[in-house]
Amino acid sequence: MPYIENHENKENGCVFCNVQPMPDGPENLVVWRGQRAFVIINRYPYTSGHLMVVPFIHKSTLEELDPATRSEMMELTVQCMAVLRRVYRPQAFNMGANIGAAAGAGIEEHVHIHIVPRWGGDTNFMSTLSQTRVLPESLADTYRRVREAWESLKE
Repeated sequence: MPYIENHENKENGCVFCNVQPMPDGPENLVVWRGQRAFVIINRYPYTSGHLMVVPFIHKSTLEELDPATRSEMMELTVQCMAVLRRVYRPQAFNMGANIGAAAGAGIEEHVHIHIVPRWGGDTNFMSTLSQTRVLPESLADTYRRVREAWESLKE
């Protein structure tokens, strides 16, 4: 998988800002765009279907966003859950934002919300002992499945 082989190649600038001008597809992993925020598949997911809701504007905290952007981000988060229920049938979700390096933010300069589908027993010895994640499908397959479900949700 190329994204694993090239994980050391850091992009110049903000990854979330860099994907915005690109056409939506498996290359940039953007599955949906709203007026103020977009939904993107996490390139380094914890589980298949790990989505993120990201504002178009480059801000590091939720407090810096206007109320309309925060509101749209929450609506998109709820829609992510509906799409993921349809595609993956998860038993639960982890949702949240890591704001600041001390909170574990990997991309701390551009705030975003994670939506991670979960199943009983989905954390196994690979994650616990070797800090390795095993995913049952490629990101291209995840993109196709999530995008199709998102389109059907909007019909």
